Amino acid sequence: MKAVLLALLAALLAALAGAGWYLYDPDKPRAALEARWAPPPSRFMDVLGLRLHVRDTGPREAPVLLLIHGFGSSLHTWEAWAPLLEDRYRLIRLDLPGFGLTGPDASGDYTDERSIAVLRALLDQLGVPQAVVVGSSMGGRIAWRFAAAEPGRVARLVLMAPDGFASPGRDYDTVPRVPMLMRVLPYTLPRFLLRQTMTNAYAVPGVLTDQLLERYRDMLLAPGVRRAILARLPQTVLPPPEPILATIRAPVLLLWGALDRAIPATHAADYLRALPDARAVVLPGVGHVPMEEAPEASAAALRAFLDHGSDGKDDDR
Repeated sequence: MKAVLLALLAALLAALAGAGWYLYDPDKPRAALEARWAPPPSRFMDVLGLRLHVRDTGPREAPVLLLIHGFGSSLHTWEAWAPLLEDRYRLIRLDLPGFGLTGPDASGDYTDERSIAVLRALLDQLGVPQAVVVGSSMGGRIAWRFAAAEPGRVARLVLMAPDGFASPGRDYDTVPRVPMLMRVLPYTLPRFLLRQTMTNAYAVPGVLTDQLLERYRDMLLAPGVRRAILARLPQTVLPPPEPILATIRAPVLLLWGALDRAIPATHAADYLRALPDARAVVLPGVGHVPMEEAPEASAAALRAFLDHGSDGKDDDR
């Protein structure tokens, strides 16, 4: 009996080892990723010790839009907006520290405060005194915290399904628990699981193509990115948002997809109550990433907000 159990155990260990080898996904070589995903107008800038992946397009003298991507994303998420906006605006987008082709931050600091410092330094180096700041999801939280910390640098604020209010079971000012399963992230990134996860973010049929999935996967397989994501998670300590939001005086557009399953559009009400000067636009049939799912409609909403004065009142409030 003991021999049978030992044989069974040996077979089980062999099967697990084989599965582990099959599911193992090492980082991809940086040179190959940059050749494919960072052609011009991409460039790399030395900002606070980071080799920051940046795209800066549109007329130099035009009003500036600073575009901040969400969790697990990259500057590529804004590319469908570029041809729709860069005739009248200068678009500055970047891979945040720990993501995309910027990669890990040698400081190990992935707090919102670090991101704010990086954004400030980037604008300084580019000679931009003020910008319209646009943030998506996690980038939306960084955007409104930047607006509160640097009020003179934010002409207007656009928050696309922003993060910042604690979800049920999570408290403010506490270190979040990192699920044990997440600890295998640096070693594996099965394509089918990534597709399943990303499907929850998209509502418009046909947007989540194989090519789009490959781009997201490549950005996650960039050297050190998955370990940086693990390092970021326990550093994401949410402060109570209302006191911070109440200090923001820039006009704010809240832009949401009606079918957003990641951060439902009903959360817009929390921001409308807290922000002194805000309006909301909800796009029908759209999910969590309007700039990818409905670039024309989301860009049109942005243009309308920038083209008209804000009195803090809107039919969508």
